[in-house]
Order: sequence, then C-alpha cells, then structure tokens
Amino acid sequence: MASQVPPVARGTSPPLALVRAAHPGPTVVVATVAALLALAAHLPAPRAATVTAAVLAGQLTIGWGNDLRDAARDRHVGRSDKPLATGEVSPGVVLAALSVAGIAAVALSVPLGWRSAAVHLVLLVGAGHLYNLVLKATVWSWLPYAVAFGALPAVVLTAGEPPAWAPAWMVGAGAALGVGAHFLNAMPDLADDLATGVRGLPHRVGARGCRALAALLLTAATVLSVAGPPGPAPGWALLALLLVAVLAVGTLAGSGRTPFRAAMAIALIDVVLLVAVAR
Repeated sequence: MASQVPPVARGTSPPLALVRAAHPGPTVVVATVAALLALAAHLPAPRAATVTAAVLAGQLTIGWGNDLRDAARDRHVGRSDKPLATGEVSPGVVLAALSVAGIAAVALSVPLGWRSAAVHLVLLVGAGHLYNLVLKATVWSWLPYAVAFGALPAVVLTAGEPPAWAPAWMVGAGAALGVGAHFLNAMPDLADDLATGVRGLPHRVGARGCRALAALLLTAATVLSVAGPPGPAPGWALLALLLVAVLAVGTLAGSGRTPFRAAMAIALIDVVLLVAVAR
C-alpha cells in the first residue's frame, strides 16, 4: 500500500479542496432533507432557512472532523480524492473551518428553541462526532447513524410553533434509512478501511452482508414511511413500495455495480417518501 503523500495536482484551488474535505455529497443531502422536511412541516420561511443552515453547519463540522481524523489512514492507502491526504489543504485550515462551522451551528440552533437545539447539537451533530472519534472502527459503528438520522425529523418539528415531537414511525424510518446508508456508504471502501485497521460493523459482515443489510434496512424504512402515517396509504406510496421491492431483489441478486446502484435508488425513494408523507 502507498504510504507517501501523492503529489498535489497543479491548479488546485484551496477553497475547492476545503469543500471536498467536508464530504460535500452527504453534507448537502442531509441539509436538503432538513430543508424539505421544514417545508413539509410548513415552517415559516425564515425559520425553515435557519433550520437548514444550522443542519448544514453541523454537517460541515462532521465532514471536516472525519477527514482530520482519517488523514493518516488516507495517506497510507493513497487516497488521491482526500485533500488532506494529498496536501491540497492543510490540517490547520480545516480545523479553523471546522471551528467556524461549529460556532455557526450553535448560533443558528439556539434561536430555534431549546428542544430543537438540544436534539440537533447532541443527537445529530454529537452522534456524528462520536462516530468519527470513537465508534467508526467498532461493532457499534451503526449506532450514530441510527441516532442522527432518527433525530433529523425531530430537529425540524421541534423548531415549529408550537414544537412537536416526531412520531415513532418517522423516527424509525429515519433510523433505518441512516443505518442502511451506513452499510451502503461503507461498501466501496471496505478494503482500504481494513488495510488501516478500521473494523466497523460493515467490515465485520463483509461486502455480501453489507448488501443484504442495506437492502433490508432501506426496505424497512420504506415500509415504515408507507404504513406508519395514520389513514390509508395513497396509491403512489404503494407503487413506490412495489418499486422498492424490485430494487431490493436487484440489491441482493445483482452483480457488478447493480447492487450498489439499486440500493442507492431505494435510499433516494426513502428520502422522497419520508418528506412526502410528512406533509
């Protein structure tokens, strides 16, 4: 395995490298889900914007914290997609950005009320950093995902006037989606992680186990989103459940990139359902 820092690409933009170190994909996805939940909950526009900005700031701290924690591992396996590992951005710059984002997360959460602020800062942001610092390489690596994704709807709903706690089905769907996403996210990096001593639950069950558990959990999130809300499920939700069943078969029985793509499609459907049925 490579252990030297790869050469820095010419023309690299430090601000762009800093953005890449924040795990922009998952960060934007979680913030977007928060925004859509805020719209579904009919929060006033300024409050919805504050919730979204608070969640975005919190997720930035998690992304930067993850890359700071893993910089040595990423260098060891030659991760050319990791700006800290390649030297495109310095640890000091990332730490400074993380600190600013952390202050912003607190400052934006407080006006939402103590309930929303506590759920966001402790259960969402706190769970993310607990994963980075303690649980990533343990059999409990799934737990922060369950807590954080299960808490996300509550961050939004407790910011409402009056505050409301998320129903059990919504918390369960979010938690199942989060843990399923954990297995899905770990699949491409299993070999690199194992080479540097990371043995979270996905690494212990292997690629086949990740595939099966991702399909099971993401499908469970769909079922909870369809069957959980009171009243009969709308026809389009039942069609979505049927499509998820087909995709789950593809996740379990497909070859090559098919299982990963099918599971990603289920996760996308789950997000749409969670937001749509929350209206």
